[in-house]
Amino acid sequence: MSVEISKPVPRPGILDIASYVPGKEHASGVARVYKLSSNETPLGASPKAIEAVKAAADNLGRYPDGQAIELREAIAAVHGLNPANILCGNGSDELLGLLCHVYLGSGDEGIITEHGFLVYKIQIMGTGATPVVVREKDYTVDVDAILAAVTERTKIVFIANPGNPTGTYVPVSEIRRLQAGLPKHVVLVLDAAYAEYVRRNDYEAGIEVVSSSSNVVMTRTFSKAYGLAALRVGWMYAPAEIVDAVNRVRAPFNLNAAAIAAGAAAVRDQAFVQQAVSFNQMWVETLTEALEAIGLKVTPSVANFVLIHFPDIDGKRAADADELLTSRGYILRAVRSYGFSNALRMSIGPEEANRGVIAALREFMGRQA
Repeated sequence: MSVEISKPVPRPGILDIASYVPGKEHASGVARVYKLSSNETPLGASPKAIEAVKAAADNLGRYPDGQAIELREAIAAVHGLNPANILCGNGSDELLGLLCHVYLGSGDEGIITEHGFLVYKIQIMGTGATPVVVREKDYTVDVDAILAAVTERTKIVFIANPGNPTGTYVPVSEIRRLQAGLPKHVVLVLDAAYAEYVRRNDYEAGIEVVSSSSNVVMTRTFSKAYGLAALRVGWMYAPAEIVDAVNRVRAPFNLNAAAIAAGAAAVRDQAFVQQAVSFNQMWVETLTEALEAIGLKVTPSVANFVLIHFPDIDGKRAADADELLTSRGYILRAVRSYGFSNALRMSIGPEEANRGVIAALREFMGRQA
């Protein structure tokens, strides 16, 4: 005897997924709020990108270029790549989801690390596959732990490099060792959302590894250093076979015309990007030194944020600091969902916000100026 179902029911596993919660951005009763919770650049977008958006407004009645040719060619020119190996998306988040959609199914496994970007787990579970979480070492991706977790069910591995919310990175030598140790059918995804900020001789975003491999994908975003978070522009560089497979399930017009035009203008304006990177590097160093001087631990960061650890003392924990900072208009990111119950992630903001946080936390810790 069949049982009548009274309403639509999601397939098994969907309701087990915890929705992604972005960084908060509001504080009641505060005259001015500084949002330091989403790793946005305080310099905003290139003036050239802004002009491109304004020009795009003249053609709102037409569909955008479904192949994003202008954007792909601009990215290719700047990075020395073949446009045929580039695929653009509605933020890199869309591309991460499409990769899972193409390469994962029920019974498969996707490997992620314990402090990795939460979207990886969401997208893996969304396909009916199983996320396998491996430990990190000193808040850094551990290649040996990943290789030990590989089984016959493993189909994809996600690495954020640099990591978020840690700000740590994996040297290219370790990335190459990981790729060499993975079965050739396993897709290795290098999420290099913060690559523009890294200034380390042993770091490589993934272009070299992708170029010499058949199973590696690098994803990038325009939401951070390029200041185009509102437009949602991302791209991936991958072997032709992977680009072809993902293209088959990609929405026909997944990038809007303003995003394509602004992205192309922004990537060509590398002088503006370097201003943003230089500003960021100076403030990462300044904040780290200042916060450590007042007794807080800061994980060394190569990205555009710092992970601040608080004492396990009544009245001095991360939740207490978050309450004080919010009351003064400084919105940082609580990172409990990333495995840090007593830490806050702070995006590099404008100078007045950075100095304000330092002053507030100095008072919080009971230290003299």
